[in-house]
Amino acid sequence: MTKFVLYFNEIDKDSLPYVGGKGANLGEMTKADFPVPHGFCVTTSAYKAFVDTSDKMNQFLTKLEHVSADKLDEIRVLGQQIRNHLETLVMPREIEEAIIEAWEQNGHEKAYAVRSSATAEDLPGASFAGQQETYLNVLGQEQLLDSIRRCWASLFTDRAISYRAKNGFEHRQVFLSVVVQEMVFPDVSGIMFTADPISGNRTVTSIDASFGLGEALVSGLVSADLYQVQSDKIIQKKISSKKIAIISIPEGGTITRELTPNQQQAQALSDERIIELSKLGKKIENHYGTEQDVEWCLANGKFYIVQSRPITSLYPIPKFSDNQLHILVSMGHIQMMTDVMKPMAISVFSTMIPIAVEAGGRVFGDFTTPFGIKPLRKRIPQVLRRMDEQLGAALEEILQRPTTKISNKRIPFGKIAPIAFSVVKIIVKNILFADPVARRNFVNQFIKDSVKQCQQNVFNTSMPSRIDAIKQNMKQEVFPALLKVAPNWVSGELVSEIVKKSLKKWLGDTESFHILSRSLPGNVTSELGLMIGDLADSARQNSLLLDYLQKATDADFYKGLREIPNSDSFRMKLEEFMRLYGMRCPGEIDISKSRWQETPTALVSAIMSHIRTMAPGEHRRKFHEAAREAEQVAKELIEQIGNEKGSMQARIMRRLIHVYRNLGGLREHHKYLLIQYFNIYRQTILELAQEFVQSEVLSEISDVFYLTLDEVQALESGTFEKNAKQLIMERKQRDEVNKKLTPPRVMTSEGEIITGRRSVTNAPEGALIGTPVSSGVIEGYAKIVLHPEDANLNEGEIMIAPFTDPGWTPLFHSAKALVMEVGGMMTHGAVVAREYGIPSVVGIDKATKVIKNGDYIRVDGTQGYVQILDKPAQI
Repeated sequence: MTKFVLYFNEIDKDSLPYVGGKGANLGEMTKADFPVPHGFCVTTSAYKAFVDTSDKMNQFLTKLEHVSADKLDEIRVLGQQIRNHLETLVMPREIEEAIIEAWEQNGHEKAYAVRSSATAEDLPGASFAGQQETYLNVLGQEQLLDSIRRCWASLFTDRAISYRAKNGFEHRQVFLSVVVQEMVFPDVSGIMFTADPISGNRTVTSIDASFGLGEALVSGLVSADLYQVQSDKIIQKKISSKKIAIISIPEGGTITRELTPNQQQAQALSDERIIELSKLGKKIENHYGTEQDVEWCLANGKFYIVQSRPITSLYPIPKFSDNQLHILVSMGHIQMMTDVMKPMAISVFSTMIPIAVEAGGRVFGDFTTPFGIKPLRKRIPQVLRRMDEQLGAALEEILQRPTTKISNKRIPFGKIAPIAFSVVKIIVKNILFADPVARRNFVNQFIKDSVKQCQQNVFNTSMPSRIDAIKQNMKQEVFPALLKVAPNWVSGELVSEIVKKSLKKWLGDTESFHILSRSLPGNVTSELGLMIGDLADSARQNSLLLDYLQKATDADFYKGLREIPNSDSFRMKLEEFMRLYGMRCPGEIDISKSRWQETPTALVSAIMSHIRTMAPGEHRRKFHEAAREAEQVAKELIEQIGNEKGSMQARIMRRLIHVYRNLGGLREHHKYLLIQYFNIYRQTILELAQEFVQSEVLSEISDVFYLTLDEVQALESGTFEKNAKQLIMERKQRDEVNKKLTPPRVMTSEGEIITGRRSVTNAPEGALIGTPVSSGVIEGYAKIVLHPEDANLNEGEIMIAPFTDPGWTPLFHSAKALVMEVGGMMTHGAVVAREYGIPSVVGIDKATKVIKNGDYIRVDGTQGYVQILDKPAQI
């Protein structure tokens, strides 16, 4: 492409490499007969030819490649140098002549808006809006050419350089076109979002409007009117005080003018115009097939569109075949793993759980059908509040709205009655008379037998497809197995509530229960943490071993370990740990995540943190001391109840505490069983992947996780019709986009995100409010931990994490307290924090960003807040 100028009617969406995002959109809308002011684009070919006249740009670009997004001082200096240099370059004659010819043909007597349009601008995954410059009311040849040159230079504004660096765009690969568009002198202008940019609701059009040019609104100089339209009806109007307007002046350029008192309070657009504009917005959205951010203006009674770009901030929503409102719940917030999941992991969930759907690379549960059963509308949010308080609150909020219409459904008694009866029978037996120790032993043995059976079914299948064997196991074996395990920990949970309420009712005691929750026997997650402590104790006196652990690689980890003198004890303990827990890892619900048995070096940071923060044997001593304290408190409580309430109540409490202490530790067993199933599935899939790599169907083994179960099965049978490598590459690119998204806890099929209201807490002003899940108040230095394998906790530090699951357990012994962005009373981190007796607050949005490494903070796990303190202070 060597043309230096293209007119709007020559441009469409495929012209982006030549005219940038903004120019391509204007050409596309012009061809679609939308009311776009006429104009032309100075192409990227002109920009390249202009830059090629410089003998310094290559050197400047090399410097930019080594500047990170957060080096603002370096960016400021380098950006200014580049802009100054470009503004002094002489524009090549052939480019200048092409621009003047287009200007004269379009009308040299007219005023123009001159805007930058980058090739990485206004894309579905990146906006770039406002990164380069705009010049309004440009008059005459000299102003036009100068504005174009300054637009080219604005590709290197500080904000543009930083934005590209942050979002991974190469400076050498982003080029600039310049849009030259007839100037419209509007009475009113503004921005229209064809979906509500705050709530995400795709059925709501949101319009900002103010008098004069839209630059006053975009630059934040004026508070605009806000209008919202849904189904061609205005559902909200906020009339702002619009004190100023930006207007054009005859000699070119613009000025800021103060509006009269009457104009300041006037509604900028009439109701009829609001509806007309919203309909135009929906037409533009339908043309592009995605929600749009539209710049518009009203002049001489006619609307003009001066720009339209995709809204990049909306969280994606699944597609549904019906018109019913669907309520979607983030499974990641329930399972404490909000990271992006690969297609294979999502496929596994959707195979096991019929209500699972994908959005933004995460799994959501479509709870619409369960909410059709009236008793569940109240009960499900209550249960999920214990997983994540905001999530439960968000569900309650949307379910209580009069506008939320969910069809009532009959309870399928025929299907659920046998299951419900079986579960209730186990729970009643456990609470009233079953030996809880025997029940705990039964669960442990059942898990061993069930995993062994799964291995036989999948590894030794007679089916032609190994994926078929996995699917069959998921559909036929997983749910029945979980029904054998889960009722036992549910029994413990129910008893815990009875114990808490009884202690409060009989003794007015609300504090003793948290002591009874310490060091519950048989908890696989606690035992995992204790074994990490044992590994640390075994390694701490062997300097050669410690040095090796910190330098080892996964590929030859065990081979190198055998060569370390006096490492036999450590190796034996590690082998036992891997036998019991090697199938686990952080984010373990994602089957694509590497397990500890595959990446043993992931445990090194936890071992080293334990050595730094704990004395030899301290972890075991603390555990046993907490268990003895719990037994002593139980004995004292039973005795006190006997004295104050009678022997019957004392016997009841003795039974309840006995049941709770022995079944409460089964809280993680159902997940422990599931993860062992996942490990079997994973090993089978990896074996298939190795075969695909050998046959050159896949480039590398890990690529298999970018496919679904059905797609791997098609590969296995030779019926896969697509190019697997091309599909995987596209999904990897989409994965990178999804990583930047923040998944909502609850959203609807209309795209609305419901955040939920927090319970009121007695927190100091400025404190970060969350959910209290483990009592106690403590102060210390914050340590941000985004990935447990990279953690480097020191004594007295408070761990700030996005979430935790059993794969994070090795760090808990080292942490003084725990703060998480998601979670509730019954999530992994909360349960373990209570067992370890460390204060914890969860559900603090963006805690890992607001709190910085080294901040001195106070964690109040009783009231549920975190304070960032100026300096160490006494509690």
